Amino acid sequence: MSFSQPFLLQRRLAAEAVLREAGKRAQQRFVSRAFEIEEKGIQDFVSEVDRQTEAFIRESLTTLFPDDTVLGEENGGTVGNRAWIVDPIDGTTNFVRGIPFWCLSAGLVIDGVPAVGVIYDPCRDEMFCAHKGGGTMLNGMAVRTSSTSDPTRAILSVGFNFKAPVERHLSVLAGLFAAGAVYRMPGAGALALAHVAAGRFDGFWEAFIHPWDVAAGLVLVTEAGGIVSDYPLNDGLHTGSPILASTPGMAEFFTALTCGAVEGG
Repeated sequence: MSFSQPFLLQRRLAAEAVLREAGKRAQQRFVSRAFEIEEKGIQDFVSEVDRQTEAFIRESLTTLFPDDTVLGEENGGTVGNRAWIVDPIDGTTNFVRGIPFWCLSAGLVIDGVPAVGVIYDPCRDEMFCAHKGGGTMLNGMAVRTSSTSDPTRAILSVGFNFKAPVERHLSVLAGLFAAGAVYRMPGAGALALAHVAAGRFDGFWEAFIHPWDVAAGLVLVTEAGGIVSDYPLNDGLHTGSPILASTPGMAEFFTALTCGAVEGG
């Protein structure tokens, strides 16, 4: 499937502007600590800032692109041929605890194919963006995945939630240690994917993750030269699946390590 570069660039630049403004507002609330929190499940939280941020992003994108649809984590939505998949605050647990590792994420999926990805980290003022065929940028500079190919030098970013078996998670960690690799569990899958694209992590794996956490990151990683598993974005968009993203030199190792949870790669 081919995409018009001007078409994709227009939407990428618009999403950057929207997420930057939304991120500035969310950052002010993060610093002030003035917000209410609700619990959705075990270690699963939502703040009023999540909902307000999503509403702002949704309204902004639909005003700019009325023929595009929006699916958000907090308020759902409809999915058309061109759908923005939005996580208003990925890493809400970090956000509500005052930990500065969270982001805003928006990915445009066209006919089931991830085409535009924008992730903004307000705490570090880092804008990660990519569109299909255009490469990946961090604050205007091109970035690539790492050149790591030795497990004893590798860092795998790992996500976890209680929708996945604890035993599978622990077995992957044990396999990392046995090979001399290490892991980080930063608590925001979308931002972790952005860091894979920028070469900071050598991979990211989670046994169960929702589409709004990966829609933007899939574009960032692939456009930065990385390899991602076949995440079924076209399978209803409401169900979670495993995800593995990796720098090329570690893809075989990480795929073998997580093969019980991730197929493909």
